[in-house]
Amino acid sequence: MFEPQGESGTGMGELANLDAVVLAGGLGTRLRAVVADRQKTLAEVAGRPFLAHLLDRLAHAGIKRVVLCTGYLGKQVHEFFGDTYAGLRLIYSKEQRPLGTAGALRLAVPLLESDPVLVLNGDSFCHADFEDLWNRHCVHDRAVTVVVVQVSDTARFGRITLDEKGLITGFEEKGMTSGKGWINAGIYLISRPFLLTIPQGRAVSLEREMFPVWINHGFYGYRCDGPFLDIGTPESYASAEAFFAGKS
Repeated sequence: MFEPQGESGTGMGELANLDAVVLAGGLGTRLRAVVADRQKTLAEVAGRPFLAHLLDRLAHAGIKRVVLCTGYLGKQVHEFFGDTYAGLRLIYSKEQRPLGTAGALRLAVPLLESDPVLVLNGDSFCHADFEDLWNRHCVHDRAVTVVVVQVSDTARFGRITLDEKGLITGFEEKGMTSGKGWINAGIYLISRPFLLTIPQGRAVSLEREMFPVWINHGFYGYRCDGPFLDIGTPESYASAEAFFAGKS
């Protein structure tokens, strides 16, 4: 079992009752040129699996239960982390075939105990304040809150547009826009009733299929100033070491 690093959970009591879901089943096709022998969430960064950095953040925030949505090379993830890690109870939702980001979430619903749930992409990291995120979600009383972060060029990520109240008004596809703007940081608070609207038994994309439907019910965009990292490409993965050393 992999050993954690850093501080242990010091978050507020509310977060102790909040389930987290980490999407860790992607094929990692673009990353295979540099990480060919393991699940991409196990790609080594600063001497540790990338997923360990995410789990440490959750533990520090006071989260107690994490559902790991695994698929491709999912056995490796279970062997690395086991069923407990840094005070976290780890539960595994194993897809038998690729279900996409939303399909993997729908498969995990029977394992979830909280409403809403905190959802994180397993291949990106944003230094969001989970306690403040939770408080803002409650204050704005929205079914879905999306963490957004500003980057210098949105071309590789797609762009999110927001109104003056912080409500998300649109999602623009990757490659359609460029220049400075807000992007999806891959962290969400999603209410259980919305998760239950995801079609079952097929691959479904959270970003491309479900968000355009759900947005009509009012999405809140939580603006985060913290640094953002995505390790989905060899180029971005190459910058990960400096990111966690505080150099980027």
